[in-house]
Amino acid sequence: MSSVQHRVVLPESEWTTRRDAYRHRVDELIGAHVDRQSHGVTHPVVDFLFTYYSLRPAQLRRWHPGFGIVLGGDAARRYAEYSGYREVDGGVTADPALVQRRRTMLEFTERLLAGTQSRPAQLGCFGLHEWAMVYRGGADAVRHSGTPLRLGADGTDAVVESMSLRCTHYDAFRFFTPDAVGRNQVPLSRDEQAAREQPGCLHAGMDLYKWCYKLVPLVDSDLLIRCFEHAMDARELDMRASPYDLRELGYEPVPIETAAGRADYVRAQQSLAERAEPLRAELLVRCRELLTFRS
Repeated sequence: MSSVQHRVVLPESEWTTRRDAYRHRVDELIGAHVDRQSHGVTHPVVDFLFTYYSLRPAQLRRWHPGFGIVLGGDAARRYAEYSGYREVDGGVTADPALVQRRRTMLEFTERLLAGTQSRPAQLGCFGLHEWAMVYRGGADAVRHSGTPLRLGADGTDAVVESMSLRCTHYDAFRFFTPDAVGRNQVPLSRDEQAAREQPGCLHAGMDLYKWCYKLVPLVDSDLLIRCFEHAMDARELDMRASPYDLRELGYEPVPIETAAGRADYVRAQQSLAERAEPLRAELLVRCRELLTFRS
């Protein structure tokens, strides 16, 4: 990827087939969400993937080939209208100038991913971050209106008080209630985010999706959708282990207030951490390749 001369040109028949297959895959994953959205129906588990994360369904559905790929044929002219693309000999491609414009984001992402990858996984948090977000917060702290707390407010507070808070993810920690902040083993800050992230964290794995879409169209949609699928699965465990009662929506709780529930959580957390590892490694390679590019 050291020279624009290394571009690969995809004929229209090939890239449109890949594009259509990708769109079908996305539609299968988020079709129910899009339908609920059109009817104004909320969902406390899935909506997070489109509210906390800023990529809209239509944006996720748009296929991107990744940096260094030229889309050939007349249909590629549509891509010339999209931000981050330009016409070149043979078709349309991600604009090489975008690499320099995104350099700060690339450097941050590379540093964050490399640091996370270098540390051992910590698996003793038991998903208590969601509990800490409502601890002693009263009705105003409940983040999913209309979704009851499985153990009630007092029971939820008692669970938090019975265990240590070991959150390592700043973007979860920043939503802790004031009474929960001081209970965390380590105070977290944005400035120390890259120094604290570790691969056992559910949200560190979920955020691979965020780092991908922030680098689109330099990063390809194949990696993006795999990271999105991982985020969907991590979000499900996140909420099954939360204090909320989601059984009416088909989510059986992982009762982390019990020893058996904590053991189940750690096993699932370990599995997700192992699944995130190759995704993190792949995105890290993409970042490093892009950082060595000179137009």
